[in-house]
Amino acid sequence: MRRFRTATAAVFFFLGAGRMWATLAGWRNTPSLVTGALALVEPLRSVNGYGLFAVMTMRRPEIILEGSDDGTTWKAYEFKWKPGDPLRRPAFLAPHMPRLDWQMWFAALGRYQDNRWFLALAQRLLEGEPRVLALLKENPFPKAPPRYLRATVYEYVFTTTAERRATGAWWKREVVALYCPVLSLKT
Repeated sequence: MRRFRTATAAVFFFLGAGRMWATLAGWRNTPSLVTGALALVEPLRSVNGYGLFAVMTMRRPEIILEGSDDGTTWKAYEFKWKPGDPLRRPAFLAPHMPRLDWQMWFAALGRYQDNRWFLALAQRLLEGEPRVLALLKENPFPKAPPRYLRATVYEYVFTTTAERRATGAWWKREVVALYCPVLSLKT
């Protein structure tokens, strides 16, 4: 019985490794022996991409929140873990999943109307709520909260090694669109 379990575990290990290879390298580049074996066990649904993030996006949209006192000069709120300043080195945080930074990434994949929590976050930033500000890397408005808040979606791409040496930047970013209208509190 022990040999059977060991053999079964070995088969599933190699099938799982083959499935991972096929996913990462692309099915066209996977040997036919592996794809054939995976096709045989597919009806059993025991070797598959597992988890919420079996497939990730190929783009890196990021929402940058900025505040302003006059509607002309804008200062960015920096998050602890997500990309922001292109010169800032990416943080290593696995397996930690900081909730706000994570939600901001998901929000960038959709619309603010579908993320009611986003408007609550914006309101708390405009109010200068200390508990919310503590979730951020730094507060660009330490004396008083800003009058206006805007959210812009940028497309982030890693720089090449040559670009990083030349500029010091880890990211290149390009404006995609305004995420939501400029916000302010009613006075």
